Order: sequence, then structure tokens, then C-alpha cells
Amino acid sequence: MNLLIKSATISDPGSPFYQQVADVLIEKGHITKIGQNIDADADTFEAEGKYLSPGFFDLNCNIGELGLETKEDLRTGTRAAAAGGFTGVALMPNTQPPVHSKAEIEYLMNRAKNNLVDVYPLGAISYKREGKDMAEMYDMYQSGAKAFTDGNRPVQDAGLMERALLYAQGFGALILSYPEDTAIAGKAKVHEGVVSTLLGMKGIPSLAEELMIARDLYLAEYTGSRIHFSTISTERSVELIREAKKKGLQVTCDVAVHHLVLTDEALLGFDSLYKVKPPLRTQKDVNALHAGLKDGTIDAIVSQHTPHEVEFKNVEFEVAEYGMVALQTAFSIALKAKLPVDMIVKKMAVNPRKILNVEIPVIAEGQKANVVLFDKDAEWEYLKITNWSKSYNSPFIGQKLKGSILLTYNNNKLFKA
Repeated sequence: MNLLIKSATISDPGSPFYQQVADVLIEKGHITKIGQNIDADADTFEAEGKYLSPGFFDLNCNIGELGLETKEDLRTGTRAAAAGGFTGVALMPNTQPPVHSKAEIEYLMNRAKNNLVDVYPLGAISYKREGKDMAEMYDMYQSGAKAFTDGNRPVQDAGLMERALLYAQGFGALILSYPEDTAIAGKAKVHEGVVSTLLGMKGIPSLAEELMIARDLYLAEYTGSRIHFSTISTERSVELIREAKKKGLQVTCDVAVHHLVLTDEALLGFDSLYKVKPPLRTQKDVNALHAGLKDGTIDAIVSQHTPHEVEFKNVEFEVAEYGMVALQTAFSIALKAKLPVDMIVKKMAVNPRKILNVEIPVIAEGQKANVVLFDKDAEWEYLKITNWSKSYNSPFIGQKLKGSILLTYNNNKLFKA
């Protein structure tokens, strides 16, 4: 289809039209002309005061397919992604069965063909995500997996992590580490601090995350490998990664968008919708995460989209599952965190693709059209009826949010709000 976007502000640091107001003509999936007062036989969208950027890319997305389709399937998950401005998602292997062989990788890639949203399944580091034996990483890589992680299960065995880093290095793949020492975290459900004491609940010390980051940084340095840390959440974690980058280690990291706006004080009402992993931390940690984004220590922002059926969340806090749906709201929550548009584009569209070694879209003539148009000032109401995900476990449902996704375009397909 052909599309003419009129008078949009180009927010793409790689574009020759960066920060300029221009018309953008898209024909048959490619940008054919950028300029002023373009007239063409195409669907026209007036975009004065709106921003056009490369489509967002999520490095941490959980979709139930395979085996957990009652939570989310590829159709509903990619629909929610498009509604949130995402044109690419990396799928965590937290499924049943886990994504631990080329069969699962190939199934997911075939299922995701001809979709507006580009889907990149991540393979498991260990067989069945059990943390014992290494999975068939090279076979998965040849079938399309670009990175490997055990998802929401941290690799406790240092020897296994060392072997995985060395092995992946041989064919240029990336290892993602979810940093938590389970021996220290134990069965606690919330951050260890004043709030956990008030709630009368056992807490997860920040040390559980920081100790694992320190371990894996040593392993990455020893093996000379790249490593990426998923969803860091504490002040000391930011400091450790900042120091490692200064030493020249090949380390990157991301933060879940909800950790930029919520603290553990949200748990005072025992609302299980705020139960996430890593747990919500203190305001001091939130401030450190913001500083890490600003100075480049934290490379990317992720949604950590984790859908659950109502019976897994609308229960006592102690037994409720972790996570919230976030693809559709990630952009609005980033704005709620008072992040500037340029930073959001860098951390949600450009850097995630750099980390995963995926081609970065550029808003330039002759390039494939992979864009999102948004209004940073427009308000919208997030309700169950406006929610595109199959699940609705989000504490933001019922709220008015600022930052509206107007259209998402990729692979010659259009999603329009």
C-alpha cells in the first residue's frame, strides 16, 4: 500500500532529515521521497506536530506460543506490539516446551512470516532451561536465533555460563544474562527494605542481582566475550556495568520500562499487578537507572511484556505470578518517566537492534519503510476494551496515559490506531 505522511518531525539520528519537518512518501513498502509539499496518489496522514521514527524494537518479550497460548499467541502478541509502535520483538524462550532446539526456532519463525512485526526467537542456553546441559545453540543459530538466554531463569552454574560464552563466541552469537543469585534471593517475592518490613514479607536483597552481575562480568572478561544483562534494577548494578564499560568490556544492558516509574511503595496495597521480577526497588535505585540511561551505561529500554490469565494474577500476592503486559504501554510509560523523545528513540528503536545485530531502519529515500508515527502530547485511555493483548494484567489499565501511537508501518503493512 502507498502512504503519504505530511509534515512529520523526523526523529531518526541516522536520517539525513533528522529533526527536520518533512513529508514522507511510502510506496510498495519503501520510502520513495522525502521533502516538502509532496503530492501523490496515496493514503494521506496529516502529521503536523507529530514525530516519525524507526519502529521500536523490544529485546524482552514473552509470548505464550509454544504451549501457553491462553496467555498470548503470536497473533495477539504482535498485534499488541504494533499498537505500541513496535515493529520488532525478541521472544524469550519461556514457553512449554522451551525454545531449546532448532525445531522450536523454525516453528516460531515460520509462524511469524508475513507479519507487520519482525519476530526474533531467542534460544535457550541450557536444555529445557534447567541450567545443567548446554542446549543445541549452534543449530538454533543456523535456524535464525541471534542470541541465547534462559529467560527468567538465571544460569546458576558458573561453569555452564563460561562454556556458553566461549561457545557462542565461535559463531558470533550473543549471550543474555538474567542476573539473580537464587541462593540469596530464595523464595522471597519483593525487594528487601523498609517496604518489605512493613508488609511483613521476606525480601530479595539487591545483592542477589549484583553478585550475579559481578560474576558474569568476570566471566565475560576472562573469555573475551560479549554479554548482555537483561532488566537490571539496582543502583550498584548500574555502577558495576559502568565500571566494566570503562575497562573496555563488551557489555550491554537493558532496563524494564516499569522500573523507571514505579517503586516498591506501590506494593503497600498488596496489589499483585505490581508483582514483577526483578522486584520493584527504591526511589534511589530508580534515580540511578535514570542516570545510567542518561550517561549511556544502560543501552536499551524493554517492555518485559509478560501476559498471564486472570486466575494467575487475581489471587493472593504470595502465590500470584510475576509480570505485566507492557507492549502497548511501553512508550507512554517511558514518557511518564519524563524521558525525552530522542532518548526514547535511541533506547527503544536504535540500540536494541544494535545489540542483537539486526539491521537498523533509516528514514531516507530508497530505504525500506519501517516506521512509527506518534504524538507525545496526546492522551489516551488504557482500558480492557482498548487493550490489544489477550491478557490484561497491567496496573495501568483504567488510567489516562500520555503519548499516543498513531500508526505503525513495516513489511508493507499498516497498523493504524
